[in-house]
Amino acid sequence: MSVVFKSLSRTRKKLMLVRYAQIAAGPAPITEPKIKTFQIYRWDPDTSGDKPHMQTYKIDLNTCGPMVLDALINIKNEIDPTLTFRRSCREGICGSCAMNINGGNTLACLNKIDTNISKVTKIYPLPHMYVVKDLVPDMSNFYAQYKSIEPYLKKKDESKQGKQQYLQTIEDRQKLDGLYECILCACCSTSCPSYWWNGDKYLGPAVLMQAYRWMIDSRDDFIEERLSRLQDPFSLYRCHTIMNCTKTCPKGLNPGKAVAEIKKMMAVYRENRSLS
Repeated sequence: MSVVFKSLSRTRKKLMLVRYAQIAAGPAPITEPKIKTFQIYRWDPDTSGDKPHMQTYKIDLNTCGPMVLDALINIKNEIDPTLTFRRSCREGICGSCAMNINGGNTLACLNKIDTNISKVTKIYPLPHMYVVKDLVPDMSNFYAQYKSIEPYLKKKDESKQGKQQYLQTIEDRQKLDGLYECILCACCSTSCPSYWWNGDKYLGPAVLMQAYRWMIDSRDDFIEERLSRLQDPFSLYRCHTIMNCTKTCPKGLNPGKAVAEIKKMMAVYRENRSLS
């Protein structure tokens, strides 16, 4: 037997040793189920007479991953294939799985399941947005607002476009830290009461933070034009510094500070215009 064992590959030996250890240890102990209750917002516009309601699901946490997104995938795969939600990266990068979990806007892939099985986890779509189905909000207005700020580098002399690099100093590049990381999940904007009330006119913290990101980019030549487009009473000044946006950001960013910085830049811009 020892001669045969020695002739085996290293990987094969390891597998055999693991199997021998499992046999020696005996059968695995039976794990007591940990049943967790989830209540999830449901609404299907294609179903005649269907009205928004909460549906209850129970999951054994022993057979589920640690995140709320794992629970949703478990429900869709094993219990109810009609449950609808967005997801993609599972790494907190794409922002697809933004939703309201236990009263707070966050990403389902980054939100750990509360292992206290006596508490019910309640899941809703992002608040104060039109719902497409179940946990899927309509992001059309949000993306249209993002498009309106022209979120890309703009140069007044485009003759060299594509022919040279636009370099930055290390200090100028560092100014963008804490801004470019935004994944446009809309958690901050949909937690803002001002955005709830004036979402058709007020751009909201997520879009304004991205506007600020381009205003302070040393390579961009259109800072005055970008500021002038925010001078109306609603686009910027509906912000009342409630700071829900900063509190809820799943990436730990500070949209509230960015909006405040734009207001300071706007004050200087208006003063310069009045003097000219």
